[in-house]
Amino acid sequence: MGSEKKTPSEEITTKLDHYKATTVPVHIEVDVKHTVVALDEAEKILRQATAIALGDCDCRKKNGHCDHPVHNCIAVSHSQEQDREWWPSFQEVSVTEALKVLRESHDSGLVHLAYRKNDGEISEFCSCCSCCCWFLGTLKQYDYHHGVVESSHIARHLPDLCVACGLCVQKCPFDAWSDADDGGKPTLAADKCFGCGVCVTACPNQAIVFVTRDPKDESS
Repeated sequence: MGSEKKTPSEEITTKLDHYKATTVPVHIEVDVKHTVVALDEAEKILRQATAIALGDCDCRKKNGHCDHPVHNCIAVSHSQEQDREWWPSFQEVSVTEALKVLRESHDSGLVHLAYRKNDGEISEFCSCCSCCCWFLGTLKQYDYHHGVVESSHIARHLPDLCVACGLCVQKCPFDAWSDADDGGKPTLAADKCFGCGVCVTACPNQAIVFVTRDPKDESS
């Protein structure tokens, strides 16, 4: 992950007060226009789309703070005419190609941020990093939770299966995992987990699973 550019807090408040993002790995009714979706939910939405187009990520193309891939912004629609009108620089792709790009982005540690139209339908998936994306970057820099809402799921550690490889610590976009001071197995700060599922996929020993979020998790 690249270095994260510092941004004045008043500028962040002005811009992000107009938006919200929500992590939803399952179908959940939310009154926001920006939604972070876990991989399985994003794949399901792509399979249901009638038209898909692929283009560059504006944030990484403009900011260039990291080496993550740029060509992984996915537009979805119920009609091809709308795709051509909304995203003239995007190229139409097959569901198979879109799923491949989505999976590669997820495996590289990016968070899928979906943009909703006024009617609530998702129209675009961006694969975001905290060093270039406004939403993730300001969350980490200023703990600005008004821009991102957690999913109904949360990561759960299974210590008996953990081999302390440290991949969860390296991959987590929200810095929810940390190495143990005594060199033992990593620990999860539940209040920092937004349920994106990156660590679940990254763990080679299946020592991390998704469970339904409980209000008590926030204080654990």
